[in-house]
Amino acid sequence: MTYLTEQIRIQDLSEQQQMVLTGINERNLDIIQETLQVQLSWRDGTLYVSQCDADTMEILKRTVNTLVKAVKIGRNISEQDVIYACRQSEKKEDIDYEEMSSHLIGRTAHGKPICPKTKGQLAFARAMERSSITFAIGPAGTGKTYLAVASAVTALRKGDVRRIVLTRPAVEAGENLGFLPGDLKEKVDPYLTPLYDALHDLLGAEKVEVLMEKGTIEVAPLAYMRGRTLDDAFVILDEAQNTTASQMKMFLTRLGFHSRMIVTGDVTQIDLAGNIRSGLIQAEHILQGIDEIEIIHLSSDDVVRHPLVQKIIERYAAETKGE
Repeated sequence: MTYLTEQIRIQDLSEQQQMVLTGINERNLDIIQETLQVQLSWRDGTLYVSQCDADTMEILKRTVNTLVKAVKIGRNISEQDVIYACRQSEKKEDIDYEEMSSHLIGRTAHGKPICPKTKGQLAFARAMERSSITFAIGPAGTGKTYLAVASAVTALRKGDVRRIVLTRPAVEAGENLGFLPGDLKEKVDPYLTPLYDALHDLLGAEKVEVLMEKGTIEVAPLAYMRGRTLDDAFVILDEAQNTTASQMKMFLTRLGFHSRMIVTGDVTQIDLAGNIRSGLIQAEHILQGIDEIEIIHLSSDDVVRHPLVQKIIERYAAETKGE
C-alpha cells in the first residue's frame, strides 16, 4: 500500500477558531488520528499528514472541510462532532451544521440552546414539529428521551399545549406495583428517573415540582393511562420496547384533540418476559404509511454520549447478528 505525505492549509480561520478546530491540547486531532488511523501534526495553521493512503486522505480532507465549516458558523466542536464528521465522511455524506445549529428545539433552565447534534436527531426534531404521533427508535445515547422532553417543554412554554404527560412501562415490576413499599410516587419514581432528569435540566427542580403539584406536568407509569383521553397535551411514552401489543394500542388510542404523542424505544433492549412480543415492534410494522404518524430510526451514528458508548453499541450489534 502506498502512503501519502501531504499538507492541508487551513485558511480564513482566526487563531481562536483554529484552537476550536484542533481542540484543547489538540484533542480533536487525536480523535481524527485514532478514528482514521493516520498521523497528524499541526503548526501555524497547517495540518501535516503522514501514514495516510489515498482513500483515507480523501476522507480526511472531507472531515477537515466539514469541521472548518462548523467552526466558521460559531459551533464549538465536541469530541462527538469530530467522530460524527469522520463517520459521515467515510460514507461520503455531508453534514449541514448550519441547519442543525439554527434548528432550536428548546432551551435549558439556564438558557442553553438545545439543537440537534446529528442528522438523525434533526429528522426526529422535524418529525415532532409536524406530526401528531412520532416514533423514535434507536439505541441508548441517541437523545431520544431528552429531545422529546425538550420539545414538550417548548410546546408548553409557547402555549401550544396545556399539559405534559410522561410515562414509561414499569416492566421490572410487571406493572403490579402493589408489593413495593411507600406511596404511589415512591413506588414508581425509580422507573421514571430519566424523565425527571430531563425535566429538571429543562425547567429546574423547583419549577418542575410546582408544575407537578398543579397537574401541568404528570409523570406516571403506563398502567395509569388506561381509560383516559388526553386533550391539549404533549404525551411521551419512553422505553416503549417494553410495552406489550395491547399496552401500545391502549396508549396510542389515548390521543386527544390538539395533542401530540412521542414514542421512544430501543428494540435491542427488550425486557419483556418469555416470548411476549414488543408492542413497539408491532406498531412499527402496522402503522407504516399513515398520515400524521412518522417513524424515525436512529443509529449508533446518532449517539451523543461518550465515544465509547458508540463503540459498545456497535460491538453488541455485531455480536447479535453473528448469533
